[in-house]
Amino acid sequence: MKVLFVGDASNLHNCLAGQLRRMGHEAVVASNGSTWMDTRRDINLLRRPGKLGAVRYVVDIAKALPKMRGHDIVQLCTPIFLNLKPAKVRWVLDYLKRHNGKVVLSALATDRVYYDACHDGHTYRYSDYHLGNEPSPFVGSHEYQAQEQENWGKPFMKEHSDYVLGKIDGATACLWEYYVAYKPVLGDRVVHTGIPIDTDGIVMRPLDKAPQKVRFFIGIQPTRTVLKGTDRMLDALKRVCAARPDECEMVVVEGVPYEQYIEKMRSSHVLLDQLYSYTPATNALLAMAQGLVAVSGAEPEFYDLIGETENRPVVNVDPLIEGDIEAQLNHIIDNKQLLPEMSRNSRLFVERHNAAAIVAQRHIDFWNTL
Repeated sequence: MKVLFVGDASNLHNCLAGQLRRMGHEAVVASNGSTWMDTRRDINLLRRPGKLGAVRYVVDIAKALPKMRGHDIVQLCTPIFLNLKPAKVRWVLDYLKRHNGKVVLSALATDRVYYDACHDGHTYRYSDYHLGNEPSPFVGSHEYQAQEQENWGKPFMKEHSDYVLGKIDGATACLWEYYVAYKPVLGDRVVHTGIPIDTDGIVMRPLDKAPQKVRFFIGIQPTRTVLKGTDRMLDALKRVCAARPDECEMVVVEGVPYEQYIEKMRSSHVLLDQLYSYTPATNALLAMAQGLVAVSGAEPEFYDLIGETENRPVVNVDPLIEGDIEAQLNHIIDNKQLLPEMSRNSRLFVERHNAAAIVAQRHIDFWNTL
């Protein structure tokens, strides 16, 4: 099978491509390397700043298009899979549709379908945009304005979303959140695949006994701290570490490339990730594969979707409960003798549900139904 991935986010498409090659398939990734993460790609489609960068970007796409033909599957990273205006994205979509086989969408980030689900008043108890009946801290923040989030609700974005949905043959959702948003829209043409993690390439660091000091790790994405609730996680962590300096410490990393980020994570025991999530995402799963315990989102709806009834190792934090982050962090410190077992269970969870070979096979099985 020949597969073309267009766009990437948090290394998901690159990880899938690598696994497909190991399984004997052909795979090409055309992406911007997830911008600052600088993940691997075969065709570089990174847009540089300024007018000159915009012109060069269009030239790069034009040069790349002949290489983006003749594939059995084209997998797109969101409906805005290129850093272009929607009309130009649609032109490229039509080109890919004419010159390849099936076209599939990766539901892996905010788009119009997810935005609508967040605002329908019943799909989620909380989301990036609301906490219960109240707006989330993200709404109205500088991040919200900088990302032009209000555009998702405008007619031109609905028009674009409807156009893309009318062209694709199906969609794969990497999180419970995206699956439940797309299910009413696409029905059987959407499947939950999970996020692929290269467990064969990630060595677990065994934790044989409780550490003297619990080392907490938190990574900061400069443009997404409020969106993901990392600001609240970091504030809570600072308060806990200030109150218990002899029992815990923290490592804070901001805006480093993907490979450096993974390396800096290795020596820690607990990772703090997203607050407004129902599902452990890439960051949490990468940490768990190394044997870290993840403090993130892992709601019952997610575990029920994947059929996991016994091993539920993620320390779930509830953004609707005041003080819950600090309470969970203090509980980890008070019960640090449990960290070795939690560490092993975290790795086992990723091996069972998110190993790249398993997730790639889910994609193959789905593609074969189209």
